[in-house]
Formats: sequence, structure tokens, C-alpha cells
Amino acid sequence: MAVSGPQLDTATSHWVQSGDCRVAQSSIVIVGGGFAGLNAALAARRVGGDDVSVTLISREPWLTIRPRLYEANPETLRASLIEPLATVGVTFVAGEATAVEDGCVSLRVGAPVLFDRLVIATGSAMQVPEITGVQYAHSIDDWSAAVIFDQRLAQIASSATPHLAVIGAGFTGIELALELRDRIAVHAGADAGERARITLIDRAPIVGAELGPGPRPAIEEALSAARVEVRCGVTIAAITADAVELAGGERIACDISVMCTGLRAAPLIPGVAGATDHLGRVHVDAALRVTPRIFAAGDVARALCSPNREALMSCQHALTLGKFAGENAARDALGQPLIDYSQLRYVTCLALGRSGAVFSEGWDRVPKVTGAAAKAIKTEINTRRIYPPTGDRAAILEASRLS
Repeated sequence: MAVSGPQLDTATSHWVQSGDCRVAQSSIVIVGGGFAGLNAALAARRVGGDDVSVTLISREPWLTIRPRLYEANPETLRASLIEPLATVGVTFVAGEATAVEDGCVSLRVGAPVLFDRLVIATGSAMQVPEITGVQYAHSIDDWSAAVIFDQRLAQIASSATPHLAVIGAGFTGIELALELRDRIAVHAGADAGERARITLIDRAPIVGAELGPGPRPAIEEALSAARVEVRCGVTIAAITADAVELAGGERIACDISVMCTGLRAAPLIPGVAGATDHLGRVHVDAALRVTPRIFAAGDVARALCSPNREALMSCQHALTLGKFAGENAARDALGQPLIDYSQLRYVTCLALGRSGAVFSEGWDRVPKVTGAAAKAIKTEINTRRIYPPTGDRAAILEASRLS
């Protein structure tokens, strides 16, 4: 159901002509087809019912399962946006938003789309450090990049001693480094996986610095068991096709380097005015509003979970932010009171390759479950909870409910 311009179920609403734009009365438009955007669309449809039209604009009709891109077979890690949207009557528009002005979203190709309420959910991209030769490094930041990295991994997997350098020892870098032996084995057999040399590099003095001390013993034990060489507290001066060069002159030869260097919010769509933080996230109020008619959700929003905690740039927070933003956009369109965003539960579940996983609850991240039991939780999250809801209209709408 790829659509090049606005469409509408005329049984529930009607078009109003305005210049070069067409819009249904009481229209909510969501820009971005990630976790926040999808959930915003579903929540808006649930709350708005037949009194609003809901349109989602995205460059692709797919939801990339981004938290799983460290895994093998990345080409399988995306799911249809069209199926849940069509089931509940949300219009999908394939396009890239280029400007917002006077209640109208302009697209790079195709007719612009008018809105009464707008939800910006354009996500984030990896922060690319200013390093000479950075173009030689791979990433797993999006579906295409992850597939290209896996193709290159297949090419070098059968070499005598494949050597991979993972740049960035945060959440994603740790998960990738601990998965690489088994990913090489997928391409070239178990012996090749065991022969591989894996180096994890970070300028921070410790691995997983942003995760705090709670899970660190489990992380360090897993890295040791997997024979991952850890080089923390170092600065990268340059990257070449076959090496990572450190400040001071040391050269770490490698067949592949791959960056996992954190996230930065996507640039705001021109015409959306708002203060941004150091990660490019736009400030929102408690109801996730940027302006009276524009809301933001997911990685592009700087939102407070509590007076002292900011929402993280993560799938977990994006899912909830999207539900709140979509519900509030519909409430506002219907003249109902808005509700304040809150993150009722925060968990951390970090995959540790053959060592299982480490699971914690709360911001202190004290481990509650480790090993195989934690891996079972991680598998449940990664293969079911974060995927688009399925079933009939009622079931999909119910999944968008705040809980």
C-alpha cells in the first residue's frame, strides 16, 4: 500500500481544499515511521475514533527493528507499517517531510499535507565523530547499514584470523562485540568464529560508562569469556581501510571497523521552531507539545520522565512517548484535557552474547536477573514486545493504550 499523496476513507471524513493542500477536518499527521511514530498514529486513532483522520508520513513502509541490528541476519529485521495502519484506518503517505508552514507539511515529492495537529517523530541517527577516515568504518545504525556490514562480515569471515574493531563501548557496542563470534560462525562455521579477533575501543575509561556500576561486573565477565580485547581510555586519531590508528601512534590492524558511537536527534524539520539540547532534541512540555499544535515524541523529543530524569533515546522510551503524543494530539483536536507524560517503568536488558544477558529495573540498574534467564527476557522483548501489534482492529488499538 505505497501511497504517493494524501488519501482518506471518505466514509468517515471529507476533504477540504486549501491552496495546493488537501486536508480532512480534525486531521492529525505524524511524521516518522519508527517506534514513536507508529505508536503515536495508533494511539491517535484509538482516542480520536471517527472524529479525526490520522495520517502517517514516512520514507519507507517499514519499521526497522533497530534494537536488534547487532544480531545476525539483519535483512530480516524490519516489519510492515502498512498492515497495522491499514487495519485501524490510518493513512500511510510515502514521503520525506521537507518543511512545516501554516499547518502544512511539504514533501520532497508529492502533494503537501495539511494538519490540525502534528506529531514530529523523526528519530535519531548515529553521532559520527570527527575522525580522519571515518568513511572507512561501517555502522549498524539503520537497516541498510547493518545489511552492508553483514555482507562485508561474510567476505572476511573465512580469512585465517578475521579481526574486527568495534568503536564505542556503550550499549550497542557491547552487544555487537559479544555477538560477533557467532555471527562469523553463521557465515563461515564455528572454527572461524573462534579464530576471530575482536577489539572493543572507547575513549571512556571503562566499558558501559553510561550504564553505571550495576551491570559492569556482568559485562566485564562476559567480555572476558568471549575473549574480546578491551581498549578503553584511548583516543582514535584516524581510521583507514585496514586499521584504527590511536593518538600516540599505535596502529590496530583490522579487517573491519564498525562504529557504535551513540545517537543524535534528527534535525528538526524546517519551520518547526523550538529550543534544542546538546543532542539536538527539541524541548517539549509535560504534554509533549513543542507549540500549541505541534507535538514531538521519541528520540527527537527532550522530555522529562520526572523532575530529575530525561527520557532516554531508546526504543523503550520511544514506544511510550509515541503513545502519549498521539493520545494528546487526539485529545487536543477533540477539545479534551491533555495528560502529562510519565515513564511508569524503566528496565535495562543488555544482551551479553554467549553469557546470556543482564536485566535490571529502575535507574540504579542493579541487576535482578542474569545469564540464560535474562536472555529469555531479552528474547521476549526483542522478538515480541517491540514489534508492531497484530490482530484485528480492536486488538491493535488496545495495544496502543497507556499502561
